[in-house]
Amino acid sequence: MPEEIIRRKRRLSSFQIIILGFAGVILLGALLLMLPISTNGRNVTPFNKTLFTATSAVCVTGLVAVDTGTTFSLFGQLTLLLLIQIGGLGFMAFATLTMMLLGRKIGLRDRMLLRESMNTSGMSGLVRLTRWYLTAALVIEGGGAVLLAIRFVPLLGWGKGVYFSIFHAVSAFCNAGFDILGRADTLYPSLTAYISDPLVNIVIMLLIIVGGIGFLTWDDVCTHGLHLRRYRMQSKVILVTTAFLLVLPSLYFYCFEFTAGSARQRI
Repeated sequence: MPEEIIRRKRRLSSFQIIILGFAGVILLGALLLMLPISTNGRNVTPFNKTLFTATSAVCVTGLVAVDTGTTFSLFGQLTLLLLIQIGGLGFMAFATLTMMLLGRKIGLRDRMLLRESMNTSGMSGLVRLTRWYLTAALVIEGGGAVLLAIRFVPLLGWGKGVYFSIFHAVSAFCNAGFDILGRADTLYPSLTAYISDPLVNIVIMLLIIVGGIGFLTWDDVCTHGLHLRRYRMQSKVILVTTAFLLVLPSLYFYCFEFTAGSARQRI
C-alpha cells in the first residue's frame, strides 16, 4: 500500500505532462534545425538561434532569428512546418491522432489530458471533437493552399508553387506568421510583394481568422448555427472580441491611411 501511494504521488499532473510535451517538441525541433541538412549552406546553426526559432514556431509567434526562406533548406522548412502545425493545432490533439492511427485505446487519463489542453469542461465527445477538428483543419488548409496555388504556381512553377502554397496556408491558419518567400531584396520577396493582390490577401486573412477563432467556437457555429444563446461562453467572448478587433481598427486604419494618402497626393 505505501508503495502505491508513493507511485501515485510521483505521477505527473496533466499540466506538467502538457508543459513537458511542448518543451520536448521545442527541444527536438531545435536540435533538428541545428543539423547541417536543415540549412542551405549545410552549416550548423547555433543552438540559441534554432531554439528561438523552434519556440517561435511551436508557440506560433512569427518571430525569427534568421530569415526562414533563405536560411533553411527544404528539410529545415518542413521541420518548421511540422512544429507550426503541432503548436497551432495542439500537442495533445496530435498525440491523440497518433494513438488513433496506432489503434491504441484512448483511456481516461488521455481524455483528461486532452480536456486540459483543449480548455473544455466536459469529458464526453472529446475524441469525436478532436477527430472533427483535425479533419476540418486539414480541409481548410488544403482549400487555402489550392487558392494560393492559383497565384504561386504561375510564378514559381508547379513544384515550388504548390509547396509554397501549402506552407503559407498552414502558417496562416495556425497564425504562425512565418513565410518562406525571402527578403524584399531577393527574387521572390515576402508577402509584402502581394500587398495589392486581392486573392492572396483575402485567402491569408480568412485563414488567419478561421484558425484564430478556434475549433471550439467553430464547433458551436456548426452545431447551433445562429442560436447564439446555446454557444459556450468562451465562444461568445471570442466572436464578439474578434468582431470588435477586426472592424474598429480596420475603420481606423482606413480613415487615417486614406486621409494621409490623399494629403501626400495633393502635395
